[in-house]
Amino acid sequence: MDFEALHSANFKLLDDTVTDWTSMLTKLKELEKDAREGLRGKAFKANWAGYNATVSREFIGKTAGEFDDAQKQAKSIRDILQDTRDELKTQQRLLKEAIERGRGKHLTVKAEGSGFRVDENPDSKSSTGQKDANDLRDELERILKEATRIDSSASEALKALVDLTDYGFSGAVYKDRDSADAAIKKAERLAALAGKNPEDLTVKEFDELNAGLKEYSGDEIFAEHFASTLKAQGTLEFWTDITDPYKNRDVYTERREQLDDLQKNLSLTLATASQADTPEMSQWRVDMTNLGSQPVHKNGGPMGFQVMSNLMRWGNFEDRFLTDYGSALMDTEKKHTSNGRHGAAVWSPMGMDPDLNRTGTDSGHDPMIGFLKALSNSPDAATDFFNDDFVTKDEDHDFKTKDKDGKEVKDELSNFDYLFEERDWPPEMDSEREDSIEGRNNLALALEAATTGHPAGELPTVDTPPHNAEQAKLMENLVHSISDDNERLTKHGYMSDSIGQIASEYLPDINRATTDTDPEDKEARARIEKLFPIAGSEAVMDHRDVSRILLTVGQDPEGYAAVEVGQKAYMANLMDYHLNPDLSADQRYTENKQLLVSEIAHASGEVSGTLNVGRQEAVAGPADEADKNYDQSVAQWKNGISGGVGTGIGVGVSFIASPVVGAAVGGGASTVSSMILEELFQDAEGKAKDEAGAKMGENWENGQDSNLKYTRNAAEAAAKAHHLPESGDIGEWARTGSRDGYLSAGTYADQVAPELRTEI
Repeated sequence: MDFEALHSANFKLLDDTVTDWTSMLTKLKELEKDAREGLRGKAFKANWAGYNATVSREFIGKTAGEFDDAQKQAKSIRDILQDTRDELKTQQRLLKEAIERGRGKHLTVKAEGSGFRVDENPDSKSSTGQKDANDLRDELERILKEATRIDSSASEALKALVDLTDYGFSGAVYKDRDSADAAIKKAERLAALAGKNPEDLTVKEFDELNAGLKEYSGDEIFAEHFASTLKAQGTLEFWTDITDPYKNRDVYTERREQLDDLQKNLSLTLATASQADTPEMSQWRVDMTNLGSQPVHKNGGPMGFQVMSNLMRWGNFEDRFLTDYGSALMDTEKKHTSNGRHGAAVWSPMGMDPDLNRTGTDSGHDPMIGFLKALSNSPDAATDFFNDDFVTKDEDHDFKTKDKDGKEVKDELSNFDYLFEERDWPPEMDSEREDSIEGRNNLALALEAATTGHPAGELPTVDTPPHNAEQAKLMENLVHSISDDNERLTKHGYMSDSIGQIASEYLPDINRATTDTDPEDKEARARIEKLFPIAGSEAVMDHRDVSRILLTVGQDPEGYAAVEVGQKAYMANLMDYHLNPDLSADQRYTENKQLLVSEIAHASGEVSGTLNVGRQEAVAGPADEADKNYDQSVAQWKNGISGGVGTGIGVGVSFIASPVVGAAVGGGASTVSSMILEELFQDAEGKAKDEAGAKMGENWENGQDSNLKYTRNAAEAAAKAHHLPESGDIGEWARTGSRDGYLSAGTYADQVAPELRTEI
């Protein structure tokens, strides 16, 4: 910084700028509150359907989120500017104080060009004059150097913050200039360590790199600067070499147990970086995709896809990057498998290749495994990927055919079709030298994200949009595929928890399917749509397929629990919704309460009955510890519910019940569904502790009895909450409807899935 610029600086403009940003911040906070409580709140309460329920509602939710990001970014800018102003004022004060002290020693400071000169007064007779002049000069230079650092780092930090997004706001938060500057400096330091010759990296530097990535992985400026400095090629080379015991024996020997932590911290950092819209990160994403099909090193070794897929198992990567990366990955697989005709041997480890995945679940050489894990955290990208073509009907392949005019012709195959039904997965081993389940398990997680619209392993919230057409289409394909060959799931039972969660979030669609309503009968169809309302796009499924998938999911305790808990909540919500006398006439299924309650109870009874058929097939004989696992899984669902029991758990946002007064339903429950779920969890906890198990037939009857109880109680509680006089009759109608639906499940299962049934 020029001497005169600091010495004579007038900070009024900077003061005004800080004041303006403070005013802007206040306004943005008000707008954010209005958007959150007004715009967003009203949108989520509105009874929208079709396009508005998905696109418009989601857009409003994202717009409200942008206001939140805007006020966060405005605060960061204001705080950086304010901190910079205060620090520059401090340097100006120090500069003037030093000059004043110099005058006391008969020294004069004069501006000279962009710098300055220190002169000793002619009449000074001090014997230390030259030394004092030199000391003053050095002090002033230090002050100017610090002022320059403050000014340049502030400029760099502000530019980095604003450049994170081309459109909208980043939401990055920095309390002052120093914190933003520290993120940039730390990124440069750690990128330099990761870019070192692997043979020269010390154990201490490994620890510094690992700790730094852990601390800063969520920092947007740090992540962008780290990734763009290291570049795509450097990222691939670093992970390839750090996992190779022959590249640096000291680090590998002493820190190989920490490689899993480094893998996670690096993945989280790259995920954060991928969201940045800077030109450097745009190039990084393109380069990483292009490098995927090439060996990392010129002398061979793993391909880029094999390395990078292990660095995307954690975090939320940018959707467009995942889509482009996935397309390139599938193109490479097609090339090396002759459009899927042969196994993906290209992904098998060769000789002494080191494990690229350090978690112990698999070796990491099949890039599909890590990529699918990335998709499980990025729902929109997952939906696009699975619905995309693997091979078209015009390509040369040996897969699906369809009859056209009496001839068998080739049909297209989606990425879902290929991965779920056709792919010859290369053998993988875990760290215990057992066959790895990670590939198909991650496939199930990715499908969970793709069909539900939220990351796998999470429950839907009020912010989760209703299902769109693409998600519903994928759900239809998934249900039909499992119905077509139930061993696609039963041979890989560990996938059932995700499939069960998916089914639990499509219960309105599943309940519609059980009615066997003729889609051509417009009047009957309209009535069923009112009985089981859906806000977004419907997954239109066949009754037979629905029953077969419920039978299959019911054979796994976790899958069973997800649907059973969801169905009980959904049934209770429906009772509450339909028995509300304030429900508008155009939304009513019928004015006949007996018919209404019976229909809801019948559909719910059939779903629970079908699940219990699957459960008894899994136990197949006298109940033992395996049967307890079912009750334990149901009981554990209580631990996964936050913010109280019920209120749409397992149902998604395609249907949200109206709240009712807690006193009306008894106890501490705030909704009818919360009361029913509390009963369900308590009963499951008790049964899980029982020492004696029931026989197969007794288990079926016990399931029927408990289902009747929950359904009757839900109907009566809803009737009381809405002050209906005939609550006793309503409870009885619910009981008989539930009984008929439950019993029909067993009969229907015998018809549509005889191969899955065992004689009781």
